Amino acid sequence: MTATDPAMTALAQGWSALSLLHDRIESHIERALQAGHGLSVREYSLLEVLSRQHDGEGGHLQMHQVAHAVALSKSATTRLVTRLEDRGLLQRYLCPTDRRGIYTDVTEAGAKLLAEARPTNERALREALDQAAEDPELAPLARAVEDLNLVS
Repeated sequence: MTATDPAMTALAQGWSALSLLHDRIESHIERALQAGHGLSVREYSLLEVLSRQHDGEGGHLQMHQVAHAVALSKSATTRLVTRLEDRGLLQRYLCPTDRRGIYTDVTEAGAKLLAEARPTNERALREALDQAAEDPELAPLARAVEDLNLVS
């Protein structure tokens, strides 16, 4: 069944096409990041989110905030943090103002790997969107992604 199957409702067709676009983009980026840097998409996303933390008010994310930002459960995020910590890419420490809180920071090695992987991620995303734009089912969604301007 394709996203344009007449038996599907318009809403279901849209959802199916969006899911297909997401899967194609994520798979393309995954292959590029794995081949070039030994990172999964989730690992890259986690490093990216954590790299934007700062020392100012509200600058460090709690684990549930990190989980939300990378679209994983809290337990899956914790396991991912542990894997990256074991690789020396992240470090955890107690919150200086609340000993119950644990923060996670990107290490120097993690920042270096992220900087090396960022162009690969951007290139793979560009390639995946260009490929999607050639598919009549996905072209409108690819254009919509191109048109998003989420910078605030």
